[in-house]
Amino acid sequence: MVHALRTRTFSTVFAAAKAAGLSYNAIAAATGLKAERISLVARGEARITGIDTIERIADGLRIPGAMLGLTARSWENDTAVEPQPAREDESMHRRNLLRTTLAAGLTATPLNHLADVLAKADNALTASGPADLAHLEAATEQHSYGYGGRAPTDVLADLIADFADVVPLLQRPQPASTRIALTRIMGQLGGMAAVVLHDLGNRREAFSWFSIAARSAEEASDRSLHAWILARKAMVPLNFGAPQAAAELAEQARQIAGTAPTAAATLAAAVTGRAHALAGRRNEAAAALRAADRLADALPETERADTWFGHCEQKHHVHLSHALTALGETRRARESQDHALALSAPTSTLTRTLLHLDAATCQHRDGHTLDACQAATATLTSIPVRYRTGLTHRRAADLYRSIPANTRSAPAARALAEVLAAESRPTSNNASRAW
Repeated sequence: MVHALRTRTFSTVFAAAKAAGLSYNAIAAATGLKAERISLVARGEARITGIDTIERIADGLRIPGAMLGLTARSWENDTAVEPQPAREDESMHRRNLLRTTLAAGLTATPLNHLADVLAKADNALTASGPADLAHLEAATEQHSYGYGGRAPTDVLADLIADFADVVPLLQRPQPASTRIALTRIMGQLGGMAAVVLHDLGNRREAFSWFSIAARSAEEASDRSLHAWILARKAMVPLNFGAPQAAAELAEQARQIAGTAPTAAATLAAAVTGRAHALAGRRNEAAAALRAADRLADALPETERADTWFGHCEQKHHVHLSHALTALGETRRARESQDHALALSAPTSTLTRTLLHLDAATCQHRDGHTLDACQAATATLTSIPVRYRTGLTHRRAADLYRSIPANTRSAPAARALAEVLAAESRPTSNNASRAW
């Protein structure tokens, strides 16, 4: 154990703790890490390298700092813990303010704040720009694991707060290597914030954040991150009615990603296939989907992580489901839907909802339109109101628009129309529109 701590081999540390009777859930509660991640580390399938995370483990499990190559922890003596610097207090205040305002809905006030952060980031990228990166890298890694059952507005608040912490660091002179690391972090945080904004249905804001994230990745010379950002940016027009624009962005992402089997290259190929499918270009769609399958099969384990930057098996089948549904290949689409649902995490409400809506569209394409309407209505009404917005609303609305006019007077079709109309009406509590 002493050797494992000195070398920071946390697979040994967590496995030994488990063997001694400390459950992964208990370790998670003490350290603030996810139990699933602790399990992966214990099995040697994931690693912990971020200094902030290592410090949380030391404090949570009361491991003396010297045993992990850290300075003595505050609890190792009787002195009181020193107060946090003013900058951290300011960051926490901003984080709490963002969380409160975003939970009330993406109204003009929080959007103005997001625009202010974005403007400062744009200015920072033009400045010449020492910084402690450890806590920012750790925070970025934690964000990459997705929603984890949290409300997207809470996730967005934390992402924007951490993004804002990077801006003043870039506004100061920094060593070249530090500046590259900071711009990469800015690209990752900005890209993830854009993903959440997209999921919430805020297309204009998502596009702006993707743009600043892409510029950050380009400045950091991180081609893989740049390609991932452009591929995710392509999903904005893809999911909101502009497949040609989506295809152009996705093809650009493919060129930047190159031919190596990476998560970014696989995502770009899959999104290209979806865009061509929605545009009715079957041959181009089929070619892109074949390329996506080849890349997915060749991905190394490091690229298959179930994170926003990885391309896990479930994620691949979600893309295939949408593309094959658009192509009318309902049998293959259902196979991908079944496969993805079998892999879906219990908290993956967005994924399950989109897959069920794809399945309803398959019913419509197979000639069972009224059954499709009933299935889509049941899907939407079975989830909390806060989930019936943005992407899920758009997918169901696309199904309704494809229904022949002479069928829309049927009770099942009218029921679907009423649910969609109810979701589109302004409510007295905008929080219901915030996912």
